[in-house]
Amino acid sequence: MWKLILAFVLFAALALWVVSKGGNQLDMGGEKHGSEAHEGAPAASEAASMAQPAPAASEAASAASN
Repeated sequence: MWKLILAFVLFAALALWVVSKGGNQLDMGGEKHGSEAHEGAPAASEAASMAQPAPAASEAASAASN
């Protein structure tokens, strides 16, 4: 029983440490709906477009596989 209590105390301490390191960037609001949900969308789509290979590279790769 004492091991469970110790594990809970350690987990709680770790959780508090992580939350304190998050500072003002931490959002505990849950799912977002409406206007505030779309604020990060342009940055996410930019990152996704940067991760995709260039069209010429994908055409060369498909030609090489045939």
